[in-house]
Amino acid sequence: MATRPGGSGVRALPAPGWAVPPVCPRPRSHRSPSAVVSPQVRAMAEGPRAAVAGQTKRLNSGAEVAERLEENGHQNKRLKGGADEEGAEDQGKKSPKRKIVLLMAYSGKGYHGMQRNVGSSQFKTIEDDLVSALVQSGCIPENHGEDMKKMSFQRCARTDKGVSAAGQIVSLKVRLIDDILEKINNHLPSHIRILGLKRVTGGFNSKNKCDARTYSYMLPTFAFAHKDHDVQEEVYRLDKETLDRVNKLLSCYKGTHNFHNFTSQKGPRDPSARRYIMEMYCGEPFVRENMEFAVIKVKGQSFMMHQIRKMIGLVIAIVKGYAAESILERSWGEEKVDVPKAPGLGLVLERVHFEKYNRRFGNDGLHEPLEWTEEEEKIAVFKEQYIYPTIINTEREEKSMANWLSTLPIHDFNSSAVEMQANNKNSKNSSDLEGSDGCGDDSD
Repeated sequence: MATRPGGSGVRALPAPGWAVPPVCPRPRSHRSPSAVVSPQVRAMAEGPRAAVAGQTKRLNSGAEVAERLEENGHQNKRLKGGADEEGAEDQGKKSPKRKIVLLMAYSGKGYHGMQRNVGSSQFKTIEDDLVSALVQSGCIPENHGEDMKKMSFQRCARTDKGVSAAGQIVSLKVRLIDDILEKINNHLPSHIRILGLKRVTGGFNSKNKCDARTYSYMLPTFAFAHKDHDVQEEVYRLDKETLDRVNKLLSCYKGTHNFHNFTSQKGPRDPSARRYIMEMYCGEPFVRENMEFAVIKVKGQSFMMHQIRKMIGLVIAIVKGYAAESILERSWGEEKVDVPKAPGLGLVLERVHFEKYNRRFGNDGLHEPLEWTEEEEKIAVFKEQYIYPTIINTEREEKSMANWLSTLPIHDFNSSAVEMQANNKNSKNSSDLEGSDGCGDDSD
């Protein structure tokens, strides 16, 4: 600060470029009492320096808070702390939210499918139990359980009533708490397990990013016995000739076909009815509980409601002698064909495939490929403990396949569309006998 000589007081003069203007005193021999710097003036000089320091401190503190809020994904979230807060809820509030996928396995018996029906407690679904476990474990806030869009939840496949899964994938945002898999599983029934977890990109959607899905269908081999042969269910054994014929028919599905006859509410000219099947075959038979079973596997880009069950149902009808092989070609044309729907009991979502995602992000150094080699053993153990026993025991007790086979003579595999429409009213009751219990495949 500069002073003007000759005055009775001291007046500050601006000094451009000085952060804190200094006081220039007179020579000691000429200083007068009136020229001594007063405390008020000194405060004026020190004020700008204190203000700059305080502002810098506030900016640094604000930047830290903003950075922390951005990391947690909540710009408006109030930071809470305190030594008294503890447990999963406290840990969850401090944990950042990240986009992940969960590898799920479940036995579908007793559930009305995978997809949750918010606001309806009449029909229990797999997602009801999953969301409850996510909330109780502290992975998601309680209000996100009511509105699943808040956690960007998406299932890869919408399995229907009674259908099981060994490799279902769901994507969502969760709080990455410690021991997350263990804590989620602690709140799930034993027939629903989370077997794996991987971080994914922020825009990942498990349904849209899926390239293909593989399903299996476990059935007793007496389903392939010819209708003219009186067979006992437990003593029947599938011969090689019949197995070869089954695989020949199943291979006809490979490629792109119009599957409008293998679902409902789709016309022959609906582009979405065209689906691409990569492979379909029946494996070697095996014996469980004195009954012989076999497993059919099918891999496709996507499937419509009931498509797989109808594909298998039509092959069974051909092998048993109820329908000619030519019905396969007819079913892909514009003509309406009566295609029987096999029971849903043996249907299992085996795995879902993300090849394009893996090629782009799997080796980018930030994300893992969505492959589950390390979890294969856990998947196999779960199937042996929960899925296969459920299918075998239910088949023995409820005879779902045997009961469905008894309805095949009701179908008219040679009827035209006009005849089928005329018989729709009469066939309403028979469709209930068919085992049409809502068990279905994935829809898109």
